[in-house]
Amino acid sequence: MTSETHDWIFLAAAAPFLAALVAPVLHRLLGARAGWVLALVPFAIFLQFASLVPLVAAGGTATAAADWLPAYGVRLSYFIDGLSLVFALLISGIGTLIVVYAGGYLAGHPQLGRFFSFILMFMGAMLGLVIADNLIALFIYWELTSITSFLLIGFDHSRAASRRAALQALLVTGGGGLALMAGVLLIASVTGTKEMSEVLASGDVLRNSLLYVPILLLVLGGAFTKSAQFPFHFWLPNAMEAPTPVSAYLHSATMVKAGVYLLMRLQPVLGDTVLWMTILPLFGAVTLLVGTLLAVRQTDLKLMLAYTTVASLGLLVLLTGTSSEKAIEGAVLYLFAHSLFKGALFMVAGIIDHEAGTRDVTKLGGLRKLMPITFAAALVGAISMAGLPVMIGFVAKEVLYEGLLGSSIWLLAAAVAGNALMLVIGFAVALKPFLGPEVHTPKHAHEGPPALWLGPVVLGLVGLASALAVGTTGSLLLGPMAAAVFGGPVESDLHLIPTYISAPLLLSILTVILGVGAFLALDRLRDLVARALKVIGWGPDRGFDQVVSVIVRFSAVLTRSIQGGRLEVYMTVTLALVALTLLLPMGLTGTWPAMPAMPEPTFYEAGVILIALLGLAAVVAARTRLTAIVSLGIQGFAVALIFMLFGAPDLSFTQFMVETLSVVILTLAMTRLNLAERDHRPSSQRLLDGTIAITCGAGFGLILLAVTQQAFDRRLTDFFDAYSRTIAHGRNVVNVIIVDFRGLDTLGEIAVVMITGLAILAVVRLSGRRRVPVVPEPEQVVASRHSRGAETVR
Repeated sequence: MTSETHDWIFLAAAAPFLAALVAPVLHRLLGARAGWVLALVPFAIFLQFASLVPLVAAGGTATAAADWLPAYGVRLSYFIDGLSLVFALLISGIGTLIVVYAGGYLAGHPQLGRFFSFILMFMGAMLGLVIADNLIALFIYWELTSITSFLLIGFDHSRAASRRAALQALLVTGGGGLALMAGVLLIASVTGTKEMSEVLASGDVLRNSLLYVPILLLVLGGAFTKSAQFPFHFWLPNAMEAPTPVSAYLHSATMVKAGVYLLMRLQPVLGDTVLWMTILPLFGAVTLLVGTLLAVRQTDLKLMLAYTTVASLGLLVLLTGTSSEKAIEGAVLYLFAHSLFKGALFMVAGIIDHEAGTRDVTKLGGLRKLMPITFAAALVGAISMAGLPVMIGFVAKEVLYEGLLGSSIWLLAAAVAGNALMLVIGFAVALKPFLGPEVHTPKHAHEGPPALWLGPVVLGLVGLASALAVGTTGSLLLGPMAAAVFGGPVESDLHLIPTYISAPLLLSILTVILGVGAFLALDRLRDLVARALKVIGWGPDRGFDQVVSVIVRFSAVLTRSIQGGRLEVYMTVTLALVALTLLLPMGLTGTWPAMPAMPEPTFYEAGVILIALLGLAAVVAARTRLTAIVSLGIQGFAVALIFMLFGAPDLSFTQFMVETLSVVILTLAMTRLNLAERDHRPSSQRLLDGTIAITCGAGFGLILLAVTQQAFDRRLTDFFDAYSRTIAHGRNVVNVIIVDFRGLDTLGEIAVVMITGLAILAVVRLSGRRRVPVVPEPEQVVASRHSRGAETVR
C-alpha cells in the first residue's frame, strides 16, 4: 500500500470554517446570490478529494500531519482511505448543492448570512471528523458536529419547538459524546497510540484486551446516539424543526451518518466478535422496523422521510454488525445510494413546502403539471429508495440481501419488511403530492427557481449514472470503501442487471410485492399504526422529557439540601473537609513527619513570637468584629517580621503592604455595616469551630513539615539561577519569577485584588447613604437571630 502526503488537506479541512467567517459579509453584499459564491468552496474541496480517487482505488492512502500538542503526543493528522474518501466526496459534493439550495430556499430571510455561516461550520465539522486520523482531533470534530447541529436545528430560535428540538439533539448526542471520549481514551491506552491508522494496524490488540467490553459499549454509546439507534431515535425526527436545507444535509451526508462511519471505521479492530455481531444486528433490526412503522404513521413529508432515515441507519448498523464481506459491501452500497436519494427527496419536500405552502401529504395533489421538474426529481429519488431498476438503490438492495442470506432468518425478514415499507414512503412522497386531481393549496404552486431544483436533479442523475456504470463506481469508489470497512481486500463484481434468477432477486421481487400492497392500503395501514401507538402510550420522546424533569427536580432537592443558604454551614463543611484531606492520608498510611529539633530562640525572635501570640489572644477575646479585624493585623505584622529576620526583606515588605491594606479596607467596609457585638455562639458551637480551626492549622503545619523533610530537588532553582539574567534580564530572582516567569499568574492575582476592591467600594457606596447606627442588642435577641440563621447567603 502506497501512502502519499498532501498538505492541501489542511486547507481543505479549514476552508469551510474560513468561508463561514466571510459568509455574513457576502450575504450583505450579494443577498441570496451569496449562496452561489459560497458553494464554490465545497465544490473546490470536492474536486481536490476527487483527485485522490485513482490513488485510493489502487490501494493507496493520502495523509497530512503536523504537531499540535507535542508535549501530550497529540498531532493534527488526517488520513484518507476508501472509507474517508467516499464520505468526504459526499459531504463536499452534497454540501455544494445544499449551499446553493439554501440560498434559494431562504431568499429574503434576514438571517440568511448567519445560516450560511452555521451550515459551513457544520460541513467543516463533519468533513474533519471523517478524515481525522488523530483520535483526539476526531473527538473534537465529533463534538463540533453536535454544537453546530444545535445551532442549525434551533435556527428559528423564536419558536419553542425549535429550541426544544435543538436542546434535545444536543443532550442526546452530547451524552453519547462523553461515552465516546472515554472510549477513545481507553483505545489510546490499550493500543499505545492516538492515531486511527495505527489503531487499525494493531490487529487483535483491542479484541484480546480485558477492556474490550467497556471499549465496545462506550463506542456504541457514542455511535448509537449520534446515528439515532433505538431507543435514541427520537431526537432525529424532532430535528425536522430545522429549515429544510439542514434536514436534507443532516440526513444525507452529515451528522446522522457519523455514528455509522465510526462503526465502519472500527469494524476491523472491534468487529467479528460475538458481542459485536449480537448487539449491532439486534439494535439495527429493531431500529429499522421502528423507523419504517413510525414513518407510515406520518402525513408530514419531512417527518415521513425523517423516520425512514432512522430506519436506513438501522439497516446500515445491522449490515455492519454482521462483519461478513458481502454484507459490508451491501452496507457501503446502500450508504452511498441513501445519501443520494434521501438528499434529493428532502429537497423535493422543501420545494413543495416552499412553493405550495404545506407539507401535509393529505392536503396535496395534482402538482405534476405545475411542478414537472420537481416531480421528475422526486420520482427518480423514490425509484432508488424503493430499490427498483435502474437506480443505484437497486444494486445496493441486491447486494445487501446476498450478504444477509447466511445470517439469521429474522434479520433477513426484518430487512425485507423494512425495505418494503421504505418503498411505500418513497412513492408516497413522490406520487401523492403530484398525481390525482389538483388540490387547493395555501400558496399558488409553481415550479421553483433553479437554485431549488438543481440539487435533487443532480443527485438523481448521479444515482442513475452510478448505476449505469456500476462496475466503474464499484472499482473506483465503493470497492476501496468496502475494503477499508472489512479490513482486507473485497472481491466486488457488481452488475446492474442480474445475470440469472437468484435468491436476492427473488427477495427483491417479494419486497416490491409487499411494498405495492402496503402502498395501496396506506391509509388503513396508517390508521392501524396510529391505534397501536395509542395503545402503547408514551414512548422515548416523552420519556426524554420525563428524564430531564426528574434530573431537574433531583438537582433542586440536592441543591437545597447541601446549600441551605447559611454561610456558617458552608465554612464549617469546607474547612472540616480540608482538615480531613490534610490529616487522613497521613493517619491511614502512618507517614507523619518527624518533629524537628527546636533551637533556642534569641530574645528578638521570642519577642516576635510573643507578639503573634498576643495578637491571637486579642482576636479570640475581641468582643466586636472591628476589634477582631484590627487584632488580626497583628498576626500579619508578626509574620512580616519573621520574614525580615530570616533574610527575605522583599517578602516582608509585601506582607506589610498586604496586611496594612487588608486591615484598612476591611475596617472601612465594617464601619459601613452593623458593628454590633459578634454573634454569641453556644459553647458546643465554639468547641466545634475551635476544633476545626486547630485541626486545619495543624494539618497545614504537618504538610509543610513533610515537604521540607523531602530531598531537595534543585532543578527548578538551577533553572531560575541560570536564566533569570539571560532571559529576563533581572538580578532579583524572586521579582523575575513574579513578573516574568509567572507573570500571567501575577496578572490574575492583581485582577482578583482589583475585583475585590471594586466589590468593597460598591458596598461602601451603597451602605454609606444610610449608615446603620451602632445599637447594642440584647443578648437573647442576638442569640435568637443566630439560631434562625439570620445571616444567610443565597
